[in-house]
Amino acid sequence: MKSPKELTKQGIIELLIKLVNNNSIRKVAIPMIDNKVRKLLDKESDTNFPAEKYAHYCFFHNLLKNVDKRIDENLIAKNVQKKLVKNLVEHIIFNGAETRVQAYEQEGREIPTFLVIGPGQKCNLKCTGCYAASHKGVFAKLSWDTVDRIMTEKEKLWNSYFTVVTGGEPFLWNDNGKDLFDIMEKHNDQFFLIYTNGTLINKKNAQRLAELGNATPAISIEGFEKETDERRGKGVYKKILSAFENLREAGVLFGISVTATRKNAETIVSDEFIDFYYEKQKAIYGWLFQYMPIGRGIDFDYMITPEQRLYLYQRGKEINEKQGYDYMDFWNNGYMASGCIASGRRGGYLYIQWDGDVTPCAFIPYSPVNICEVYKNGGNLNTVLEAQYFKDIRKWQKRYGYLKNKEEVGNRIMPCIIRDHHKEFCEITKKYAVKPIDKPAEEALHSEEYHQQMIEYDKELEKLLEPEWENDFVKAGNRFKEK
Repeated sequence: MKSPKELTKQGIIELLIKLVNNNSIRKVAIPMIDNKVRKLLDKESDTNFPAEKYAHYCFFHNLLKNVDKRIDENLIAKNVQKKLVKNLVEHIIFNGAETRVQAYEQEGREIPTFLVIGPGQKCNLKCTGCYAASHKGVFAKLSWDTVDRIMTEKEKLWNSYFTVVTGGEPFLWNDNGKDLFDIMEKHNDQFFLIYTNGTLINKKNAQRLAELGNATPAISIEGFEKETDERRGKGVYKKILSAFENLREAGVLFGISVTATRKNAETIVSDEFIDFYYEKQKAIYGWLFQYMPIGRGIDFDYMITPEQRLYLYQRGKEINEKQGYDYMDFWNNGYMASGCIASGRRGGYLYIQWDGDVTPCAFIPYSPVNICEVYKNGGNLNTVLEAQYFKDIRKWQKRYGYLKNKEEVGNRIMPCIIRDHHKEFCEITKKYAVKPIDKPAEEALHSEEYHQQMIEYDKELEKLLEPEWENDFVKAGNRFKEK
């Protein structure tokens, strides 16, 4: 048997596959892997924020521990285990990361890690404040050929093997007799994260996901039954619980997707909530999205208060670093990704929606370019990256500290250009004839009252979060040395 130093990348992949299939080996190897990663990130703390590297370690430790636990509980099918290793480790962590580093260092090009695609706007629900304004009567969608080409190009041009699918309801999308399952089957080297309302995950669909092995559904909830049905419709919560059961039986790894509002902010980080979804329902991860005043029915009273934002940040640290669960807040945990990940930044993404419009992210509803038009004119995904609007946002990211020494980095608890730095967002966006993706986005773009409310919110937020950033990151010692 080769020593660890002699192992090639392929050898490591083969070893990991053997590891997940052998309980005895796994129980010995996992503590060794965990310790190796801990030491590596501890060493990196010398030139980075120690608290940031410690958070990275906690995320990895939690994932390793909980996947191991789910395997013991017989809740992850063999093919899902294999795809986790082949697709996530080999294609995304090994090969993809290497490609992005080389492109930047040798050519100065930034290549996104992944894409978010909303192939169809149609949805069987009509949720309050939906960012996509989706409902049953809308049928705008990308063609099969377009989605297939996007998937092919992201592999060929970017070595990108991670795809996030959203909507609308992704499991309702179909074209020319083909649907999302067909995309996952054809592009079986990809790993898909699917944001879904969960109501269509019956036993048959759960089994299909297990057979394919290369997807994990993140099912949207708002709290418990009262909060979920209040926003999503009566009876939806019970359907979600059935979806969880179907996924457990099939052996599909799944998570939760939660929208934080003024009404539910405390509930969704409570011990009762965490215990129910992670321990009783067996979710492996959670994504927390703070309600953004965009999309259907813009309502500032629905947005969390600055004080609630602070509370979510503090509770999030406890959940991720002390309680042992991966529950990531896309705003408060911005330090996990070195800040804003919009606009096709290296390590980040772009969002392509059902009519082909491409936006910096799912929460910036303004598009400078349409992928369908790009294809008609002989371009490709690299053409999209060259849009000046995207370039200017990437320049702002660098000014704010992305790829800079830690002495030059801005507050990464406030990473978002549209939510946390709305003044700068307006200055960049109003320079270009960007297309609002819907009527609410158009109204917001031309409303000075809207912009002023967002800017005032940011000022109040900064008063609360700047001291946290200073204490927890800028002045913090090495958390690895505390244990």
